[in-house]
Amino acid sequence: MSNIGFIGLGIMGNPMASHLITGGHKLFVYDVVKVPQALIDQGATACASSREVASHADIIITMVPDTPHVENVLFGKNGVAEGVAPGKIVVDMSSISPIATKDFAARINALGCDYLDAPVSGGEVGAKAATLTIMVGGPEGAFAKVKPIFELMGKNITLVGGNGDGQTTKVANQIIVALTIEAVGEALLFASKAGADPARVRTALMGGFANSRILEVHGERMITRNFSPGFRIELHQKDLNLALSGARALGISLPNTATAQELFNAAVAAGGAAWDHSGMVRVLERLACHEVVKG
Repeated sequence: MSNIGFIGLGIMGNPMASHLITGGHKLFVYDVVKVPQALIDQGATACASSREVASHADIIITMVPDTPHVENVLFGKNGVAEGVAPGKIVVDMSSISPIATKDFAARINALGCDYLDAPVSGGEVGAKAATLTIMVGGPEGAFAKVKPIFELMGKNITLVGGNGDGQTTKVANQIIVALTIEAVGEALLFASKAGADPARVRTALMGGFANSRILEVHGERMITRNFSPGFRIELHQKDLNLALSGARALGISLPNTATAQELFNAAVAAGGAAWDHSGMVRVLERLACHEVVKG
């Protein structure tokens, strides 16, 4: 049993933390919002700050929305950096800037601690089912120590390379997911406008080369009109900003990523910042003056 700290208990963090308790670990938790009572009932210890979490835990996990939030949790007043001691491991499972990640890792390393960037894919469904894909950057020794903990939260766990490489992999993942959501949205919109039943079209496509997890999960959302967030558009918008700013720094063009981002921008302008990212289809529907509906 390990003493684990978990900071950030939202849509993703809450079930992830719960799996760690179920796995037999002692959990110290903190969130800027109230700690979920269910976690306390499970046995988690609520702390008053990130510093307090870090002082109790040997492995400290952060799961917060964006780069500035991670920086504040780690290095702000009463942050993790004030509570760690040499030999501890800090694991950031948020999706943030690869460049900032390398800086954060160096600052944590200077305190005598290892750092892993370990962003995830799989959304709320994967977090609840403990089937997340976890993409890790950092030293092999720290990865080996934390891998059994990762295995309580995910299924496909890969050490990609050094610090920052996990976040780079997550950005690549988000490019593929966004473009696939757009492709599925266009396909189902085309089918519906042509008079076919998009639900049956989806079923047929799932048996062929066009099948994907996006078609399976998000295609169903588009047809059933379920846009309550598993992963909010505003968060995917943030991830594509990382992709596009990184592309500029690398001197490459990502034209379809830019198009997907513009569709997300239009969704946000229409009040959809908190829609599930499958809600991108709503922008395509407005352009077509047609809604994806069952036949």
